Amino acid sequence: MANNRVSVSRRDFVKGAAALGVGAPLMLPASVVRGDSVTTAPSERITLGFIGIGKQAHGHLDSLSGMKTTQVLAVCDVDTVRRDHAKDLVDKKYALLERKGQTVDAYKDFRELLDRKDIDAVVIGTPDHWHAAIAIEAAKAGKDIYCEKPLTLTIHEAKTLVDVIRKHHRVFQTGSQQRSEGPFREACEYIRNGRLGKIQEILVGLPGPTSKWCDLPAETPDPGLNWDVWLGQAPMRTYNQIICRKGLPDTYPFNPGWRDYREYSGGYVTDWGAHHFDIVQWALDMDDSGPSEVIPPEKEGDKFGAKVIYRGTRFGDDIPVTHVEVAYEFDTLEKMKQKATTQNTSPADIEVRKHIVDKNGILFVGEKGKLFVSRSRMILDSDTIDRSPMTEKDQRLFVSPGHRQNWLDCIKSREWPICDVEIGARSVTVCHLINLAYWHNRKLNWDPQRWEFPGDAEANGWRSRERREGYELPAI
Repeated sequence: MANNRVSVSRRDFVKGAAALGVGAPLMLPASVVRGDSVTTAPSERITLGFIGIGKQAHGHLDSLSGMKTTQVLAVCDVDTVRRDHAKDLVDKKYALLERKGQTVDAYKDFRELLDRKDIDAVVIGTPDHWHAAIAIEAAKAGKDIYCEKPLTLTIHEAKTLVDVIRKHHRVFQTGSQQRSEGPFREACEYIRNGRLGKIQEILVGLPGPTSKWCDLPAETPDPGLNWDVWLGQAPMRTYNQIICRKGLPDTYPFNPGWRDYREYSGGYVTDWGAHHFDIVQWALDMDDSGPSEVIPPEKEGDKFGAKVIYRGTRFGDDIPVTHVEVAYEFDTLEKMKQKATTQNTSPADIEVRKHIVDKNGILFVGEKGKLFVSRSRMILDSDTIDRSPMTEKDQRLFVSPGHRQNWLDCIKSREWPICDVEIGARSVTVCHLINLAYWHNRKLNWDPQRWEFPGDAEANGWRSRERREGYELPAI
């Protein structure tokens, strides 16, 4: 793959081009096109709206509101404190930047924000159970979309979201930013170019288990929170601040409490799993596919040990990918010193490999050795792995300019971003499959091309869930 293309793979690009009409450009947003030219002049910025402004979206808002090429026109949240704080943050920033006359409007209902014709694109930072409905309405309103991961609450939502984005020709970036940062691209290039040989197994270490049904006691919400709308499709229940924290984003823990509960999320399996299983898919060149089999842990009730099996890859036959508690244990520094005495290992090599345990990352086990990757490090645990620099003959992956910047660039070019909607949908589907193994404790066969469990009516019913009246999934 050429390094200057924003594309998941050649087959994905060809498939996408055929669907859209080869060579046919998509419509550019009004604020990007002036006359016959595309420009990034300050007066012609990409205009943005933000829907859901908690911890993660607050960071996006702070960054994107300060760019010369963007302008935030509106914010929306069902919580008055967060909504007003977000508006105040951007208003003060624009005053500081001397953007005279540029103010931000605040909305309680995201549909009012989407009705604005002067907004080109939206950032969706709500809890998981609201992603699909808002993204569908945004696509229908002609907005390009940056949506946080995990992309959806169910498999059905994931497939539906792919369909609606393709139908309305939107530029969609899933917030799986590991494709744009850290050593993950380099790790995937090692796998793609056969540096580890055939892959025998992959261990995905996550910092916690799947989600559980919510059993929290009733508390009194702040008067400025629309609790009914926050719940959305989820069953009606009483408020508890662990589910929806009170106060400003910088006053409560980064990990939201709702992630632990099945009504709103899939626990750590969809939280960190959406990042790490996404990298597994990228490494195995399975962005347009997925695993074929789902296996529960050996003992019912275990919190780790569920796995999926990838078949038909060019990197190995029947590759098991297992959710584990500890991804990899490295040799201690003392052991490495002992080896250095007998093997003449250099002190530099000792320092590089002195890590003991890492619980949050991915271990690829190949016939030529092991590769561990996390946000802070990549370690090749074998002297038989080719560590020479990649050349023009090697398969290279797109070097992202940054996840948000890549999205903005693609809004102008109309190319698919590095984590297009189908990539996000298929990655979160792997997480959903893992969760189904925990929740139902039985082996499942999965057809990733048809998005179904072949001949398994019961399992196919698990692809979606009942939604509360008044919060049905919108038609596409």
